[in-house]
Amino acid sequence: MEGSFQLTLQIVIAVLAGISAQVLAAYLKVPSIIFLLLLGIFLGRDGLSLLHPWELGIGLEVLVALSVAIILFEGGLNLDLRDLGRVSGSLRNLVTIGTLITFIGGGMAAHWLAEFPWSIAFLYASLVVVTGPTVIGPLLKQVSVERKVATLLEGEGVLIDPVGAILAVVVLDTIINTNAVPIEIVSGIILRLGIGTVIGGTCGWLMALILRRANFLSEDLKNLLVLAGVWGLFCLAQTMRSESGLMATVVAGMVLNAASLPDERLIRRFKGQLTVLCVSVLFILLAADLSIASVIALGWGSVFTVMALMFLVRPMSVVVCTWNSGMNWRQKLFIAWVAPRGIVSASIASLFAILLTSSGISGGEAIKALVFLTIIMTVFIQGLTARWIAKGLGITSSTATGAVIIGCNSLGRLIGHLFQEHGESVVLIDTDPEYCAQAKAENLPVYQSSALKPEVLEEAGIESMGTFLAATSNGEVNFLLARHAIEEFNPPRVFAVFANQAETPAHTKVSPAFISEVPLKTWTKYIDEGQVKLGKTVLNDSGLSFQQAHLTALVRSQELLPLLMKRDKSLQVVKAFTEWQSGDEIIYLLHDPRPKLLKRLSGANQSSRLALEKLPEVEEVPI
Repeated sequence: MEGSFQLTLQIVIAVLAGISAQVLAAYLKVPSIIFLLLLGIFLGRDGLSLLHPWELGIGLEVLVALSVAIILFEGGLNLDLRDLGRVSGSLRNLVTIGTLITFIGGGMAAHWLAEFPWSIAFLYASLVVVTGPTVIGPLLKQVSVERKVATLLEGEGVLIDPVGAILAVVVLDTIINTNAVPIEIVSGIILRLGIGTVIGGTCGWLMALILRRANFLSEDLKNLLVLAGVWGLFCLAQTMRSESGLMATVVAGMVLNAASLPDERLIRRFKGQLTVLCVSVLFILLAADLSIASVIALGWGSVFTVMALMFLVRPMSVVVCTWNSGMNWRQKLFIAWVAPRGIVSASIASLFAILLTSSGISGGEAIKALVFLTIIMTVFIQGLTARWIAKGLGITSSTATGAVIIGCNSLGRLIGHLFQEHGESVVLIDTDPEYCAQAKAENLPVYQSSALKPEVLEEAGIESMGTFLAATSNGEVNFLLARHAIEEFNPPRVFAVFANQAETPAHTKVSPAFISEVPLKTWTKYIDEGQVKLGKTVLNDSGLSFQQAHLTALVRSQELLPLLMKRDKSLQVVKAFTEWQSGDEIIYLLHDPRPKLLKRLSGANQSSRLALEKLPEVEEVPI
């Protein structure tokens, strides 16, 4: 009884420490693996000695295997095949050619710098070819980069894990079985990948079929059915060929994703929660089992090995694999910088250390120590600096400029001109030939097509644009277009114009555009009839409250419509219910109801473009 309680206590401590690390990382907005590693080492054999993972015995291997199956399935489930199609060439190269470059470069570095024997050096290299979704995923949530870059990194992290694990097993088999010939090595890799792909694809299709037709199952039971299915297909593949189960789980996740199930969102949420739990517990346990003395004993050569991997091998791999990708040098540099190692490297290294020792081959503990040193250095150096590097290179999604505007009506064309005048690219899309002709006459780039077609949005350059604005005359259509753009491309800022702001649908990512007390159709009519002035004003510290009150009063009196706002050097569409701040530069429309005859007598030309000016009606704040 006492022995079972000790094991229970070990698991409970690992869960508490892991979730605490996740909470702390979320609060400080840094990758969670940093605190998982620190807490694991602190509680382990070289710290407080509260955690003793070795007491779990073979149970630790079982825990690692089942957890990694869930982690990789969740990674495959979150891969969007349409996004992968846009970077398929580079992704294929990174998983194949990139793996080979890292394998050869890492082995050479470990042999020449860390002074490992060739066999052990290449075994180490096979363990660090993987990056892993457990580190890349949380890192990209903290650092919002351009969609193309994020897709490539996520795809590489998920797909290279099973490839790297299979490569590592084949290398280990070669070391233990010295009689292996090259054709057996290659056939072993192909056979494992093939078995995993077939079993994963078949079982994934069967799960999708059952979930689609079994309407009598509750949501909770469907989630558990998927969990049982994942573990079942993992064990089936492992039974047929060792380490083929990892590829099977990834493929099953991708097949289930492609099936577009009605309950897919709930399945993703459930698997995401399980993944966080598994990653938290595994990292704590594996880090607690690490001997700091064994890491220090490696010497400076091991540090230089990891640095060579980070600063020479990885950039070389990215340059070769993205040669004709169409990516710019900033995107390639960020991809070359971000390659932290994760749970798959740590778990397999821990397992291999045991297998090598039991086979009478020295070097198991040294490999484990060097792999953990690689994880620590890549996570701390690359994980903590990724946000600064992305900002410095200007590839964060928040810094993306330009706009795709749906609707070539007078309001859409006016906003397009305003973006152009501030040096930002803009593209308009509409199905109305008359509106499109007017936009072309005003030298605005325009596509006459439906914005519901992904290929049209892609051709319009939505992947590099910072703003998506649906500004047709139909509020429901605008919401549908905005939601569709999020599902397909997930632009940094998505806005939709609604006829009545009080009836704005609830959606976390679709922001209602403009603060208006009257329907936007009315303002469009004002623009068509020339009953507006275009003005700008800057809010200052002195008298800020009076300016805010004056603007609010003008909006409520249906005299003013704020369109765009320049804040922190970024041009943004004004959201409904925006809170004004000091330093905001607001571009607005002011209703000017003077009769047309009076305007013509005063020299105004209705056909001329609106001039941006400071208007006394807004600038002169009544006190």
